Amino acid sequence: MTHIDAGAELDPVHPVPLPGRATGLTSAEVEERRSRGEVNDVPLRSSRSLGEIVRANVFTRFNAIIGVLWLIMLAVAPFQDSLFGYVILANTGIGIIQEWRAKKTLDSLAVIGEAKPTVRRDGVATAVSTSEIVLGDLIEIGPGDKIVVDGECAEADGLEIDESLLTGEADPVVKQPGDPVMSGSFVVAGGGAFTATKVGREAYAAQLAEEASRFTLVQSELRSGISTILKYVQWMMIPTAIGLVISQLVVKEHGFKDSVARTVGGIVPMVPEGLVLLTSVAFAIGVIRLGRKQCLVQELPAIEGLARVDTVCLDKTGTLTEGGMDVSEVRPLDGTAFGEEYVAQVLGALGESDPRPNASLQAVIDAYPAAEEWRCTEALPFSSARKYSGAAFSEGDGTSSAWLLGAPDVLLPQGDPALAEVDELNRQGLRVLLLARVGKGHDSLADPAVKDGAEPAALVVLEQRLRPDAGDTLRYFAEQDVKAKVISGDNAVSVGAVAAKLDLPGAENTVDARTLPTEQSEMADALDEGTVFGRVTPQQKRDMVAALQSHGHTVAMTGDGVNDVLALKDADIGVSMGSGSEATRAVAQIVLLDNSFATLPSVVAEGRRVIGNITRVATLFLVKTVYSVLLALLVVCFQVEYPFLPRHLTLLSTLTIGVPAFFLALAPNKERAKPHFVKRVMRYAIPGGVVAAVATFVMYMVARHYYTGSDALNAETSAATLTLFLISMWVLAIIARPYTWWRICLVAAMGLGFLLVLVVPWLQDFFALKLVGDVMPWTAVGVSVVAAAVLELLWRWVGRRFPV
Repeated sequence: MTHIDAGAELDPVHPVPLPGRATGLTSAEVEERRSRGEVNDVPLRSSRSLGEIVRANVFTRFNAIIGVLWLIMLAVAPFQDSLFGYVILANTGIGIIQEWRAKKTLDSLAVIGEAKPTVRRDGVATAVSTSEIVLGDLIEIGPGDKIVVDGECAEADGLEIDESLLTGEADPVVKQPGDPVMSGSFVVAGGGAFTATKVGREAYAAQLAEEASRFTLVQSELRSGISTILKYVQWMMIPTAIGLVISQLVVKEHGFKDSVARTVGGIVPMVPEGLVLLTSVAFAIGVIRLGRKQCLVQELPAIEGLARVDTVCLDKTGTLTEGGMDVSEVRPLDGTAFGEEYVAQVLGALGESDPRPNASLQAVIDAYPAAEEWRCTEALPFSSARKYSGAAFSEGDGTSSAWLLGAPDVLLPQGDPALAEVDELNRQGLRVLLLARVGKGHDSLADPAVKDGAEPAALVVLEQRLRPDAGDTLRYFAEQDVKAKVISGDNAVSVGAVAAKLDLPGAENTVDARTLPTEQSEMADALDEGTVFGRVTPQQKRDMVAALQSHGHTVAMTGDGVNDVLALKDADIGVSMGSGSEATRAVAQIVLLDNSFATLPSVVAEGRRVIGNITRVATLFLVKTVYSVLLALLVVCFQVEYPFLPRHLTLLSTLTIGVPAFFLALAPNKERAKPHFVKRVMRYAIPGGVVAAVATFVMYMVARHYYTGSDALNAETSAATLTLFLISMWVLAIIARPYTWWRICLVAAMGLGFLLVLVVPWLQDFFALKLVGDVMPWTAVGVSVVAAAVLELLWRWVGRRFPV
């Protein structure tokens, strides 16, 4: 709220004159400050640096283990037995390249989506990058603008700033010239300007370690689950590896180099190193795919989070409808003393009184030119909490008047005859504002009682523009069993009419949020039953998100206005429109840069693809870990040579895990994400690994008793390798379900690859694989068939016995 001298000079940029309006720094002063380093030089990074990416992919615990074993193998064994090291190098390189591509995508999108603060230099308002702000700059602000550096308020026109992201206090703070403003806060009402007093790393927000992470709500069950699995794998590896080393080097009396090779061959497959890499690659490719659709993912786990969402809360304005509106008509109310020409003058003056109009007032401005002889003496900017704006004028004939423009059901008393007409318009999906003249006896428009006794003059009917893609998007969510809740500050009937036009189920039963219970459990019950809610205050939006979460829902909140910020921050996933306020973009995990609500299904689909496929292929990796650990234990217990050389397990891992896992991880997958990642993976990995290990070891022991002579060990190894390959292929065949033509081709290609090794002489020599005779190879096939049948039965029994 601002009191203005009626004789103050009006400038063309700001219709509401601001006394003593400063011109800001001069160009020379800006250059001088830049030369002194007084620039807002905090780096704006959307992702890790190249050095951090390399370190994260190279210097891992398991890479260190594999690296040491690789160096040992290079020293004591043929080249073929050190192939696993080159595979790790290739995989790590792929991981670095993919994450680097994702980083470039993120960085370029972040630049596109970056807000441009308006600074006043040489008396001219100019949009600049946040990194170009210098100490002493005069920065203009309005509703939705984020305070990017610390400063001191220089001009205030009803300026209200929300500092909840910094202090936790949700109530907006009214600012007057001289008051401090802190970076990280944002404007909720009014406008003004402030002088930058701290820039760069001295600013309050910059001093918070990774300020954005302070409010990160996204948790990645996928990553935390994989970390849990790897922790247990590490503890299993240590004693098993020690026992294997002792068994192969001390107990068995054969060549040192062969003992080392078989020891390493037993340790390497215990490490599920590819699982971590594949997860990173899947996330990185997801970012790139979404980036091509102008979707900025500010936190990678947000892709996963949105896939787990079962409730999407949509703000009508900017989400279901486009930002702009048109005045379709102005209806003077029955019995009013104000003619159409006078009402048009009032509307024109109201439009001119606000330098930062919202969408509704902009429609009025577009329809009605400014009243030349009217001067604004007091202005009250629109607030989503008040639901109205206002201004006082000195009219051309010397009289004065004050007017309010806002929600009819807020400005009119209950039972007023005009409300029936408003409801009828709302049912047609139209938005209606009431123009009312303030009664005598009010000293300030900021007085909450100013609406009492206001004289209704006219209804301003606005037509909203529906987003052409909104209906298809709502249908997609319905098909995917994701409930959509429309939560808007507009009139409930009007919101319901818009939702009905988009065929949203339940749109006919709209709820006025002012009638909702305040107790959380009761509110949650009401939210579960209802679909469309109108007249929702910003604090109520936040409470509604918390209520839904209390009933176990995973909630996504979309919005573009400053009134959505609190709810976006508290939701499991916040989704902002690129054209929305800077504050909403700052707290959202996902920003739709093209402002297209239709992009959301792509984000959901990408998340489901990542989670579903990683869950699928994780079973492949962990079956290998389980059978590797168990085989090593059996070898130690029975005091025999380890059945495999590293080259054998490299071949098996490549054909039954590495190559197929890559394709399966990137395949389409629309299955809704399910919780309990670790349980879902291990309930199959453990029985699968146990069956594979037992069947392979049994076959190995049978072959040991069958074969004799100098080449017996190679023959025994070949029979065991064939057995393990066939069982692993059946695990792959189970994981690849449901079958499609390309999945069948993938499994068949892996089988043909192994067959090629068995029939091509130089590949036989390279991998030391040669099937001797007919009895043991066919016995291996028989053992594999029995094991596959047991696997199939176990798989189905586990699915029924331990559902998750």
